[in-house]
Order: sequence, then C-alpha cells, then structure tokens
Amino acid sequence: MGYLRSSFVFFLLSFVTYTYATSFEVRNNCPYTVWAASTPIGGGRRLDQGQTWVIDTPRGTKMARIWGRTNCNFDGAGRGSCQTGDCGGVLQCTGWGKPPNTLAEYALNQFNNLDFWDISLVDEFNIPMTFTPTNPSGGKCHSIQCTANINGECPGQLKVPGGCNNPCTTFGGQQHCCTQGPCGPTDWSRFFKQRCPDAYSYPQDDATSTFTCPSDSTNYRVVFCP
Repeated sequence: MGYLRSSFVFFLLSFVTYTYATSFEVRNNCPYTVWAASTPIGGGRRLDQGQTWVIDTPRGTKMARIWGRTNCNFDGAGRGSCQTGDCGGVLQCTGWGKPPNTLAEYALNQFNNLDFWDISLVDEFNIPMTFTPTNPSGGKCHSIQCTANINGECPGQLKVPGGCNNPCTTFGGQQHCCTQGPCGPTDWSRFFKQRCPDAYSYPQDDATSTFTCPSDSTNYRVVFCP
C-alpha cells in the first residue's frame, strides 16, 4: 500500500510539473558549434549543428533569457571561456552572458496570464536567431526574428571579435544606455532596428519589440542560424 501511495504521489507530482511548465526547444542550425545558455532555468549545453535542447520552465519564471555562446573551450569540469556570450567562465551559466550576445528574453504567466517575450540586441549581436511560439494565435503572438547579416555589416566603431557591439557598451551615456530616464532611438540604434525590426535596439524600444502569448496555450522554439 505504501508503495502504491508513493507511486501515486510521484505520478501527481510529475503531472503537476508537466502541466505547469512551458517548454523551450533550442536548436542550433549554424554550421558551427554553439554553446547554448539559459538562465535562471537550464544552465548551458553544447549544441553541434542540428542538435536541440529542450528546457522545461515553470510558469511564473521571469527575467529569463536564452542565448548562444561562440568559440568556447571548456575542460572536463565545465570551466573555460567563450569569445562571445561568456558567463563567468563556466559551461553551466547561473548569471547573464558577457556581450556581445543576441538574446531571447521572456517572462511567463505575468499580467493578464500572458507570456511576455522578445529578441533583444541591447546586449549586442553575435548569432542570427528566431523566437517562435509553437501555437501562434495572431496579434502579438507570432514568430519573430533577427536574421540580418549584422556581423558582416557592423559599423567599424561597433565591431568586435565574433560580434557587433551595442552603442551603450561602446559609447556609454544616457543617450545610448537610458539609465537616467526617458530616451529615444539614435542613428546607431537605427542601424540595428532597420535590419531587425522585431528586436529591441535600445533599452526603451518597447512598443515595437515586446510580444505576448496566452500563458496556457503555447510552448516556444529558439533557433540559432534559422
């Protein structure tokens, strides 16, 4: 009887976990290895071309992000470094990555039971990306992308090894970083917005860059080099 009760409780816990988790499928289509990172859920995973990683994320998770790291070298203990997106020299990220890194950001089951999500270039750009709800429902719940050749077209003042820096990182100041009140787009941020109109190009680029889906009706897919 105790065994049956334990099995039943385990089943219920598994059911609850499944029911109240949102799945993120991360896929690498790049012709090179990407070390995917995910915080606060997931950590990190090496993805060779064509490989996927599924992250089950509890609803209510917020301030979350998924990104790709490039040109990494880790030892058997998971310590090393990456040219872009490095998160403190470890494979299993617990903090945010070092720019430049293209970000998929999200907060699940927030206001009005909606998921809020976006692609952000505020931490610059290193890898082309799509971010897609698996059950799009129209309106602001549809696939978004940043697939332009930003690394190849990056202005010389923003260009860094492996990526393209954001003007806040390069120049600093309120005009670019928006840390002391309202701010607007600049010629530098427009470089990113013109090429990736779905993505955040500066910190207060909310109106055209934040997307929502009903929290109980979809999972998501992030693809590097779609």
